[in-house]
Amino acid sequence: MKSTEQRINNIIGQLSGIKKMLIEKPDDCFSILVQMKAVKSAMTSLTEQMLSKELDRCLKNGFAPAKKQKAEAILKEVIKNN
Repeated sequence: MKSTEQRINNIIGQLSGIKKMLIEKPDDCFSILVQMKAVKSAMTSLTEQMLSKELDRCLKNGFAPAKKQKAEAILKEVIKNN
């Protein structure tokens, strides 16, 4: 599994590539949109990874196990839909 830092660096690289494409080949709309979709997917994956880590850390002692699982499921669903 990629580390958070690796994922962020990949996203930064993808965004830099999009910026370069917009400057050098502004008419290549399809390729730009493909790269933007890749950035969106990478951001979603990063968000889910961070959410999972934070839930374990932040909710560890705050909820009974059944309530923690329900809270985790709800938050993950919210993240996936955004």
